[in-house]
Amino acid sequence: MVDNTFATPYLQRPLAHGVTFSVHSATKYLGGHGDVMGGIVVTTSEEAVRIRPVRAITGGLLDPMSAYLLLRGLPTLGIRMEAQQANAKKLAEWFTTRPEISRVMFPGLPGADPTGIIGRQAEGPGAMVSIEMAGGYQAAKVLCEKLTLVIHAVSLGSVDTLIQHPAALTHRPVAEEGKPGDAILRISVGLEHIDDLIADFEQALAV
Repeated sequence: MVDNTFATPYLQRPLAHGVTFSVHSATKYLGGHGDVMGGIVVTTSEEAVRIRPVRAITGGLLDPMSAYLLLRGLPTLGIRMEAQQANAKKLAEWFTTRPEISRVMFPGLPGADPTGIIGRQAEGPGAMVSIEMAGGYQAAKVLCEKLTLVIHAVSLGSVDTLIQHPAALTHRPVAEEGKPGDAILRISVGLEHIDDLIADFEQALAV
């Protein structure tokens, strides 16, 4: 089983590599507009027959409006992913030039994909970027507070660029050994003009 939410079926198709179940949070890139909640399991027709009764018994069905919103978002998945990952690459490259940022984590950067997954298994790096602030927890907190275009929120995969500070939000209750560093920020890069995104981060990094 593989969670393919970040890559989406546009960039990676796990069943073609022998995976039995590929699961997606449809709330993210598949819907693409931050206005639908749902999940999808992709599998073989044989396995689908086996798990369909579980769906019926547990009531895990999309309501009609959510199904409509998901169908509305899917036709633009490809063009959104191309544009968002292009923005992510440019933003990640810009982050590497900033002394306030000690580490940039993005598989599309040179040397960031040592096993060659991109091109062999995935067709692109996606649009998720993580950065580690040189100034630690406080610097990460301040950056989130100073951004004006980029939205401080915990979701991902929308047309809007979102940033979240895991140590202060989603990962606060996680055991210490499972937490990311206090200075790490996760960014879901959206469809805004790259110049506007860079300008927002530039003003937020200014002392």
